[in-house]
Amino acid sequence: AAPLLLLDGFAGKANLRVLDACAAPGGKTAHLLEIAGQSGQMLDLTAVELDAKRAERIGENLQRLQLTGAKVEIADALLFAENAAAAGQQFDAVLLDAPCSASGIVRRHPDVRWLRRETDVGQLARLQAQLLRATWALLPVGGRLLYCVCSVFKAEGQKGVTAFLERNKNAALLPSPGHL
Repeated sequence: AAPLLLLDGFAGKANLRVLDACAAPGGKTAHLLEIAGQSGQMLDLTAVELDAKRAERIGENLQRLQLTGAKVEIADALLFAENAAAAGQQFDAVLLDAPCSASGIVRRHPDVRWLRRETDVGQLARLQAQLLRATWALLPVGGRLLYCVCSVFKAEGQKGVTAFLERNKNAALLPSPGHL
């Protein structure tokens, strides 16, 4: 659903530049390519992943699905975005599936409860705010940033979005029907 929300409104735009930050394992990257392929849209897609093994998995998944057209970069998404902005690079759309506490997927991954510390939410919320700031700087006027987390904690979701919108008066929250 995230790729559909991200690409909504870009139909017919030629050579759409998209950044999938924090991209592993590549499901959203693949879905973006599938949507573009079905609509005949040319997509210049960059998928960024910090962990080399997880980045390799993105490539394997794309190959298995016979999808081409994505550049997979092994990099810290924050540094990638800051360097890209400094170089004047822009993307029409950014999908930021930010690192989070994963509290919203405990049913699928029950070990999350034992892998997290009380201080993790605050640290992750600060990282998410940095990632939002850095990826926002990559968008031209009319660009779109889709921020995703799988956390139930407001510090990682609604509070972070509210704080971002307060700091960025040129940003507008769009509806995301059927989503939290």
